[in-house]
This record gives sequence, C-alpha cells and structure tokens, in this order.
Amino acid sequence: MVLLKSKKTQVIEDFKTHSKDTGSPSVQIALLTEKINYLAEHFKIHTKDFHSRRGLLLMIGKRRRLLAYLQEKDFQKYQETISKLNLRK
Repeated sequence: MVLLKSKKTQVIEDFKTHSKDTGSPSVQIALLTEKINYLAEHFKIHTKDFHSRRGLLLMIGKRRRLLAYLQEKDFQKYQETISKLNLRK
C-alpha cells in the first residue's frame, strides 16, 4: 500500500516540527496511522487477505513502540499527537 504523494505531503505538513522534518516520531506515527486506516477499510472488503493482515499487525506494533518512545521523551508532543489523530490512549 502506498500513500499518494499529496496525502503524504499533507500529513507531514500537519505534524512536522521544523521546515525539513520528515522523520520525527510524530510524523512517523501520523504516516503509520494513515496506512493503518487505509488497510482497515481494505479489510472490510477483502476479509480473507491474511498476508496484508500480517503487515497491518506489524505497522500497529511499530506505531505502539513509537508512541511509547514519544511518551517517554516528550509527553506534551505525545498528548498533542494522539489528540490530533484521535487515538484512544
């Protein structure tokens, strides 16, 4: 699954911390969330796509680890990120 360049650029613009930021934890979390949401919609149609489901689980695990890291390093940015993305934590 590939995000469209315009969608990816928009997500990066919303979560970046400085002008050339593309890899900070909040940006990575936002991009993973977009991919996860896309795959969630995909599985509503393709219920037996188990290979993509494994990729989804790996993405969820990576996002969970990034959220734990961000919570430990910068709690304010963590709170801001989860509120923007409407995550339950």
